[in-house]
Amino acid sequence: MKIATFNINGMNARMSALLQWLEEKQPDVACLQELKSPQERFPIAEINAAGYGAIWQGQKSWNGVAILARGKDPVEVTRGLPGDDSDEQSRYLEAVVDDLVVACLYLPNGNPAPGPKFDYKLAWFERFITRAAQLLETGAPVVLAGDYNVMPTELDVYKPERWVNDALFRPESREAFHRLMAQGWTDSLRTMHPDEVIYTFFDYFRNAFGRNAGLRIDHLLLSPALAPALRAAGVDRDVRAREKPSDHAPTWIELDMSAVTKKT
Repeated sequence: MKIATFNINGMNARMSALLQWLEEKQPDVACLQELKSPQERFPIAEINAAGYGAIWQGQKSWNGVAILARGKDPVEVTRGLPGDDSDEQSRYLEAVVDDLVVACLYLPNGNPAPGPKFDYKLAWFERFITRAAQLLETGAPVVLAGDYNVMPTELDVYKPERWVNDALFRPESREAFHRLMAQGWTDSLRTMHPDEVIYTFFDYFRNAFGRNAGLRIDHLLLSPALAPALRAAGVDRDVRAREKPSDHAPTWIELDMSAVTKKT
């Protein structure tokens, strides 16, 4: 089973690139972020024609998340991150695909920091940590896939000394990520590539992609029940090199679902 996460940076602007990638790589599940499209403008007809069912949470001009499943419709569990009924930003979806629980997230950027946007990022993170603990308690196989807007370690950022005051690398953000991981999640990409310099995001400016000056901010975290199934993980860097690309590259894992730890 292949699962991918892809911040496409505008659903309509990147539609041809998305369809090309889906046809080439054929992920069984694809979590998308930053749709930048209202709910009613999600191109479901094109997605269905590509062989995928989908659920999505749109938002005009900003944010937006979607879960695509090849050959079937994801079964929605939760729309919006629990814990704050006043939060109207479209950043979280949860669904079941076959026996797998899939959470798709777009964690807030938080810049400029300090400030209200950083406070919102940290508050959102706390709610997410709470939800992640609830999912772990079920004992189900769970993947938390998305754009976390956090580089966990210095290995995950080009020239880390330049990012010390950025919301994506501030100690508070990294500490929250490490508390999340301490619940028992497995960082799939880093597990398969423990010492490799590997990035998932490259800014459009200053030839960042050409210089390999990137960040690793897109993560697929696996619950203890799912971690034994991990067989491969990688980043489709070639997609970032194409014409009019997203500033993110798709990040993916391959799972052997026969190895999933059954609930007891």
